[in-house]
Amino acid sequence: MPVREIIEGNPVLIVVDIQGGEEAAGDGPQDIPLMEGYDERLRRAPELVRVARECNVPVIFFQEAHRRDLVDFGRELDGVEDIHLLEGDPGTEVAPALGMRPDDYFIRKRRYSCFFGTELEILLKGLRADTLILIGGHTDVCVHYTFVDAHQHDYFCRVVEDCVAGSSTAAHEAALNAMEYLQTGARRRTDEMIDAFLAHSKL
Repeated sequence: MPVREIIEGNPVLIVVDIQGGEEAAGDGPQDIPLMEGYDERLRRAPELVRVARECNVPVIFFQEAHRRDLVDFGRELDGVEDIHLLEGDPGTEVAPALGMRPDDYFIRKRRYSCFFGTELEILLKGLRADTLILIGGHTDVCVHYTFVDAHQHDYFCRVVEDCVAGSSTAAHEAALNAMEYLQTGARRRTDEMIDAFLAHSKL
């Protein structure tokens, strides 16, 4: 198989469901399971967002949010997860630490994949995107399903493995391995991605 660059063509940073700040990912009872060190892993996200901006890499922020009458949950509550991320709840808002601006690209989603029922594909075509870089959570749910859909739409996909967090350590690692199976070299670290952004900005 061909050896691919970390960034092929035009990159876009996809920030998946980093919501609510520390109060949403602390040590108290959770509506959805979180791996140990969940919030610590996502503290790397603001730096990646900052460097992407400086290097003119588009950033798209995603927010999972559900209507308060629960009509859009579908089968989502048939598994482990309890009711979560309702519109208007503090923990549903995009984490302030990310520094999202009013004019940033922002998409609200009702289901796990960032592609499902959203305008993401239209936006990516407008941005002439080739490589999608994924950060956020959950590694084994929204990040993984978005990666798979992006792969099947023929995008080059990268997941920043130390800036994603899963429902458990085992599920997190399994999802990373599954993504690497689809695209060799998909698993990257924050420092590698920052170097790649900086190199791309000089092209």
